[in-house]
Amino acid sequence: MRYAARSDVGRIRSKNDDSAYVGRHLAVVADGMGGHAGGDVASAATVLDMIHLDRGDYDGDAGTVLADEIQTANSLLSELVHQNPKLAGMGTTVTALLLAEGKLHFAHIGDSRAYRLRGDEFKQVSVDHTFVQRLIDEGRLRPEEAETHPHKNVLMRVLGDVDASPELDLDTLDVRPGDRWLLCSDGLNYVAGHAVERTVRETKDLRECVETLVDLTLEAGSPDNVTVVMVEIVEETPDDVSTAAVDVIPSTGGATAATATAAAAAAAAAAADSKDKDVEASASKSENKNAEVHGNRDKDAEAADPSAGSASTGTAEPASTDPHLGEHLSAEVLREELSSRPHELVGAAAAAAESGSIPTIAGRTVARRAATLLTHKAEPQASDEDALVPLRPRRWVTWSIAAAVLLVLTVGLWLGYAWTQTRYYVGEFDSRVAIYNGVSQRLGPIQLSSLEAVTDIRMDSLPPFSQQRVRQTVPANDLYDAQRIVKNLELTGSTSPEDECPSPSPSPGTTPPPESAAAAPAPAPDASATPASPSPSPSPTVTCEAVR
Repeated sequence: MRYAARSDVGRIRSKNDDSAYVGRHLAVVADGMGGHAGGDVASAATVLDMIHLDRGDYDGDAGTVLADEIQTANSLLSELVHQNPKLAGMGTTVTALLLAEGKLHFAHIGDSRAYRLRGDEFKQVSVDHTFVQRLIDEGRLRPEEAETHPHKNVLMRVLGDVDASPELDLDTLDVRPGDRWLLCSDGLNYVAGHAVERTVRETKDLRECVETLVDLTLEAGSPDNVTVVMVEIVEETPDDVSTAAVDVIPSTGGATAATATAAAAAAAAAAADSKDKDVEASASKSENKNAEVHGNRDKDAEAADPSAGSASTGTAEPASTDPHLGEHLSAEVLREELSSRPHELVGAAAAAAESGSIPTIAGRTVARRAATLLTHKAEPQASDEDALVPLRPRRWVTWSIAAAVLLVLTVGLWLGYAWTQTRYYVGEFDSRVAIYNGVSQRLGPIQLSSLEAVTDIRMDSLPPFSQQRVRQTVPANDLYDAQRIVKNLELTGSTSPEDECPSPSPSPGTTPPPESAAAAPAPAPDASATPASPSPSPSPTVTCEAVR
């Protein structure tokens, strides 16, 4: 990537809460928030924690690394707030591009923006995570109304101490030589969209483009900080060692100045050999217009000082035992890391790196990485493998427990269902009495019974009480018990006729007659008395016997 960047505090704000870094493989813009003390800390800590990603060798997992690093930066901000409660509520937006292995990996959270110019198409790739954008997405607000909405600056998603794992917008995009990308903070929103597009289309020099965009913002009143990063995708060549901001401004004093001057001359010669006139013109304009870039180049010159490098190397060994890794070492190793590659660092991050006022947590993170670089001691690969060994048994135990629990549940459910199929009950089917196999309950959508047999007994032929019992289902221990209940319904209309059987008693037809009646002559047969003479005992006897 060829690039240029500029950040300005604006005409109203007293400090710059924006930070940005751009190099050959990485471009990131962060817009901090959090009042008087927190915004610049949040954006600077986030950007400084991500600068080590500016490389192209990721073995296919660059997108994952980018997302993980942003989540790590979010954790760092939470640690900073824990150490200094005065920073509570601080946060920052992040919009980042990582070019690796022919793909451009995109990550975004907040309301900073990313635009892409490809051929004749200029479009916004990022989506603002703001309250008004949500209203627009829901159709409750028109885009033109968003500019004047009283809550247009209310953010729904940011990095900070408000969410342990914020949701990021992630994407992997194809790249073409000639693609141009514009990353900017929301300070550029005060410039009309058509003016931004025209500037990006018509201004060929990247440095001139960022200068023009920032100047347009200042002319519009610039009530907010504004940061602009321009990136152009180009074919990589062996002598491509210079970009839009490579030359180093030497610091004053003795051998250091001479060494830095030689480094600047070498960079300028490389720029001439790169056959890119835009680079030379943009580098010239950078010296005249971008004060923040000058400060950053002074920092790079200090990092390029061999004496400083040797001093850092000499102190790396004792400092490695210091858990706090003092601020002076953090600044030195950060400068060492920055000096190892062409880049631009602007805004609050540039001020922190130049002055050495690096946030403690971020400084410790940078120091760990850079101290390893300075001492040329990489962690042995075996330690990573050893660290993974304890995890394998735990993973095996977890899967074993899960399988055992699943097996127990399956067996339990099967046994329960098998038991239900040994039960029967009498119920209603199509207005007739029927026998069912199973239980009358349901297990969600699963019916735990099936129709066994349908009888000829109609429901309306039964007494009301028996109809109600049948509709509510009459449980039976087995099929024989269910058939007995049906037989009772057929004979007596009751589900339990045993309780209604009369106790055995002498039949009226067998009662011995009185003596007077016995002595009296037998009367003549009377036809009218014939119906009363039969004994009523046969009917109950049949019923009770049938029940028994």
